[in-house]
Amino acid sequence: MTDRAGDPALAAAVRAARQARGTTLRALAAKAGISAGTLSGIETAKTSLSDERLAALAEALGTTAATLREPARAEPTSRTDWRHFEPLDLDPVLAAAVRLVVRRGYAATTMREIAQEAGLSVAGVYHHYPHKQDLLVAALDLTMTELHERVAAAREEGSSPAERFALMVEALALFHAHRPDLAFIGASEMRSFEEPHLTRVRKERNALQHLIDEQALAAIDDGSFTVDDPLPALRAVSTMCTSLPQWFRADGSLSADDIAREFSRLAVSMLGGSR
Repeated sequence: MTDRAGDPALAAAVRAARQARGTTLRALAAKAGISAGTLSGIETAKTSLSDERLAALAEALGTTAATLREPARAEPTSRTDWRHFEPLDLDPVLAAAVRLVVRRGYAATTMREIAQEAGLSVAGVYHHYPHKQDLLVAALDLTMTELHERVAAAREEGSSPAERFALMVEALALFHAHRPDLAFIGASEMRSFEEPHLTRVRKERNALQHLIDEQALAAIDDGSFTVDDPLPALRAVSTMCTSLPQWFRADGSLSADDIAREFSRLAVSMLGGSR
């Protein structure tokens, strides 16, 4: 029996496959015949993953162990309707943690308070999430997985670099308007991550920014954008979108779609283009 303890790539592949299927950690754990705490450890590369356990997880996910061992093949496919947002189906513990972290901050939130908010015993919370850090990681993984899927799907709709850039900015703004709690945590709690999670999350955030930057630079190369130095504008565009959870209200005078389209137009204008 081969033991794959602490393999970050394999852990990420299991997590990505679960999130791509829209399955909660608790539901997959039950289907695979393991505890949610064990699965949390597997997905964060803290718990060993034997061949037998990997096979059980693969079967529960409707895939194969070989596919999970190849992260590039295990990545979730892009969403076809990146403008449509279904309500999130978070497990009670994670949902409670998200609410409390948004309200009080990660450092000030205790596992006992999360248990009370979720209507569970403290032991019940630790059964599903052995460490408070696991909850922060789970929230950020949901955020980054969905962001990458939606932005990639938006890019696929564009027929030119300028159009792809505009659609990707629209997708970024829509996510921050429709998922304000997750987006707020992603923007405000980077300081709370421990290694190795901090390095991984930073890489995922940088990769997303690079995808958007890449289209802007291509649009400059083909003459669609005329700005001399795109970096300040590109960082301003990102900041503009990530600030949405601080002020956007769904019951306000402008809808999320209205805001996202206007942000997209502004982003193109800032880079010397027109839309």
